[in-house]
Amino acid sequence: MEKIKVIIKKEWAEVFKNKMVVSVIVIMPLLFTAMMLGFLYIFSSSGPASVGLDSLPEEMAMICKEGTDPADCVMTTMMNQFLILYILVPMIIPVNIAAYSVVGEKTRHSLEPLLATPITVTELLVGKMLAAVIPAVLATWAGFVIFGIGTVIITGGFSVLLAILDVGWLTAILLLGPLLALLAVSFALIISSKVNDPRVAEQISSLIILPVLLLMFGQITGVLVFSSMLALLLSLVVLIIDVVVVYFCVQLFARETILTKWK
Repeated sequence: MEKIKVIIKKEWAEVFKNKMVVSVIVIMPLLFTAMMLGFLYIFSSSGPASVGLDSLPEEMAMICKEGTDPADCVMTTMMNQFLILYILVPMIIPVNIAAYSVVGEKTRHSLEPLLATPITVTELLVGKMLAAVIPAVLATWAGFVIFGIGTVIITGGFSVLLAILDVGWLTAILLLGPLLALLAVSFALIISSKVNDPRVAEQISSLIILPVLLLMFGQITGVLVFSSMLALLLSLVVLIIDVVVVYFCVQLFARETILTKWK
């Protein structure tokens, strides 16, 4: 465990020197949060009639509990369409970190001497993965907390926030998000082992977010309603994929491969 902590500290010391990486970690969650709060303010100011409460699809209206105030129902429904951004953010941020981390190691040839120390490849990769996942998840959660506080202030109460914070979205943000972050990092590490440009690694690795974008599109169009069962099912599926991809990643980063092919 101590070796993993050392790797994490080393990664952060190197990665956080890059202003682009730091700006992505800080700005992206704040930008999405500000956008959502901006929409919420517009909805709360315009009232239910002007935002088309009567034309709300039945699938979306099911989100609101019986007896919910019409205005709160509209705001809750609309915010549910954007909460998936808090699943997207922890996938985008760690890809940026991992790409710069691994490609930097390759170009500086600093992995070879590191592997000469008494550390296993698994410990090395776990350290690198956690160094990318932890900032992404914490930044996402911080953005969500700000969103929660802003929601209470804008709506003048807790009714909308409590309606949004159901088991499904809490599971998605607290469990599915970190699991997807781990998947994104593992994929980025694999891609980064094949290229020598962090921007290329980042662009290719970003393809991993496409399934989540499809999920977001389905949510916005009303084809899909995010539920606690769906969140748990997706978490289980992603966990299984994580195990497979991480195992493949460990094999790819074998000592012999790094020492003989990473030139």
